[in-house]
Order: sequence, then C-alpha cells, then structure tokens
Amino acid sequence: MPAARSRSPMAPSRPAASVPGTRPHWGRIVAQVLLRLAYPALILCAWHWDTPRLVGFMLLAILWLRCWAGGGTVALSLQQLSSLDWGVLGLLSCASAAIVITDSELLLRFYPSLVNLGLLVAFGATLVRGPSMIEKFARLGNPDLPAGAVRYTRRVTQVWCAFFVLNGAFSVYTALYWSRASWSLYNGLIAYGLIGVLLAGEIVWRYLVVLPRAARAGSESE
Repeated sequence: MPAARSRSPMAPSRPAASVPGTRPHWGRIVAQVLLRLAYPALILCAWHWDTPRLVGFMLLAILWLRCWAGGGTVALSLQQLSSLDWGVLGLLSCASAAIVITDSELLLRFYPSLVNLGLLVAFGATLVRGPSMIEKFARLGNPDLPAGAVRYTRRVTQVWCAFFVLNGAFSVYTALYWSRASWSLYNGLIAYGLIGVLLAGEIVWRYLVVLPRAARAGSESE
C-alpha cells in the first residue's frame, strides 16, 4: 500500500464537505462522536457490573466500530491503517479478548493504562519521524505553518506525551490500590477532565503568550 494513501485512524478525518461534489455523512459523524464518548462512559459505569467479561466484549466492539466509523467500509478503513496503528489496535484487541476469556477484573482495571500507552506510542512516534501529531492537526486548518509554529506544535506534542506517561502511571496505581468505584471515577471521568484542562490551558497559553510574542517579534523584524 503506498504510504501517501495511508491515513491513521487516530488523526482526524477530513470532513466530507471539504471534498468537492460530496456531502457530509452526518450519520457517520454522529457515530464517531458517540463511539468516542462510549469508552469513558463504559469505564465510568463498569464498577456497577460484576461482569468484566461483558465490559471486555463491549470494549472490543467499540474499538473495531471506531475503525468502521473512521470512513468508508471496514475493509477500506483497515487498508488505511499504518503498521503502527495495527500494533496499537492489536494491543488493545488482545487486551479486550483477554478480559473476555478470563473474566478478570484486574485485567480490566489495567485497560485504561494500555490506552494511554497506545496514545503515547502514537504521539511519540511522530516526534521521531515527523511531522508531530499536533502539527498534523494544525495543518488541517493552516497547511502553510511558519517555522515557529512547527516548533511550538512539536513542544505541545511533547507535553501530551508527558501527560500520557503520568496519566498511564497513575492509572496503574488506581488499578492496583483503589476501589472499583474510585478506579472507574478516575479513569472514566477525572482523567478526561484533566484532558479538557490541558486542552483549555494550551489554548489560553497560545492566545495570551505565544501569539502576542510572535506578533512582537514580527513587528521588530520589520
């Protein structure tokens, strides 16, 4: 498969409306949003169910349904996965299958830390081979990024990698030492609240510090 045609399912899909002659598939967009919300909701509710096997099956279903919802048919979506994507997908699929087979609550508790590991691998790999993950996102709205913006997006990607390390490590701690209810609360709600805080903090920093500094530097060079 030519590398130019591959598209990671972890990167945002190009809106159908941006392609000439096509209309947005609103049903698929709604499915994407619901599937993204389904994982934290499932983890948050998992402590109510004394059936890890059922939760593991639902995790496996959500994982593969997201491949389908990414665009096109299941076969087309799978063809667009890179070798790295296949590795992350295989890791999470094996973890979900192990939960289904063993009905182990401990394996289920470790699943969120594996999700953080998968995200760390996905983001970290882009720092090695470039462009960085955040640069890819930024170029969706502005294909011609200046050199300063490229450096900034790389630093933001590094911050996200640090977050996944810390959050994943703390997730392991909750799996080993916290009650079922507390584990669910942190990994299904609090962790996503921290993600929201990090996103909001980056936006505030960018508009209050980074952009004014870049504007001052541009005016001084004139």
